[in-house]
Amino acid sequence: MAEPDPPSSQLVGMLATGAWWVGLDEAQRGRVTAEVEERRFAGGTVVIRKGETIEAWTGVIDGLVKMSSMSAAGKSVTFTGIGPGGWFGEGSLLKSEPRKYDIVALRDTRIAWMPRATFEWLLSTSIAFNRFLLLQLNERLGQFIGMVEYERLLEPDARVARCLAELFNPHLYPGHRSELEISQEEIGYLSGVSRQRVNQALQVLVRGKLVEVEYGSIRIIDLAALRRYGS
Repeated sequence: MAEPDPPSSQLVGMLATGAWWVGLDEAQRGRVTAEVEERRFAGGTVVIRKGETIEAWTGVIDGLVKMSSMSAAGKSVTFTGIGPGGWFGEGSLLKSEPRKYDIVALRDTRIAWMPRATFEWLLSTSIAFNRFLLLQLNERLGQFIGMVEYERLLEPDARVARCLAELFNPHLYPGHRSELEISQEEIGYLSGVSRQRVNQALQVLVRGKLVEVEYGSIRIIDLAALRRYGS
C-alpha cells in the first residue's frame, strides 16, 4: 500500500494558527499532523450535505464556505461563512447527530479533515482542547444570536457591516487579519442582501472610513465601528 502524501505546508501552517494547537504536547501534535487529511472542493460544490453522518471535524485551509439550508419549497438561508483558519462541525460530532445544514464552497476551497477518532482522542487527552471547544461553542452561539438580532432589526448597510465584522472574530477565524479576500456576491450570500445593495452599503462604509474596497477584497479600517454599526 502506498504511503499517504505528507501534509502540505499550508495545512501545517493552518493547524499552527489554531488556538487549541498551542496547548497540545509534541505527541499530540504529531498524531494530529499525521492523521488530518487535506481535501479540495471546487467552488459551488457541497462539502458536507445536510443529513449526512459526521465523521470528521473540519477546518478551512484556504477558500470560503457557507453554512446554509434549503427548505422543501426551495427557500435558502445562509447562517454564516467560514474562511481560512476557521473550524466547524464540533457540535454535530459531540452530539453524534446528522448534519443539520449544508456546507457549500463559495470558491475553490481546501478543507482540513480531522477524523472522528482523532477528535475524540483529543477530547480524552487534552484539557486545552476541551477549553478551546467550550470557547468555540460559546462564540458560535453569540454569533448566531447576533445574526438573529440584525436580521430582524437592522437595515442593509448595517447588516453588511456586521457580516464583515463577524468574519474577523479572532477565535472563530484566526486566519483573517485586516484584509479579507471576498467578492460582493459572496458578501451578499452571507448577509442576505442583494449584490447591488451590497455595493451601495460598501460605498457607505468607505465614505465612513470603516473599510477600503479593492477588486475582490475588503480591507478593514475600523473593526470596532463595524461591530457596533447601526446600534
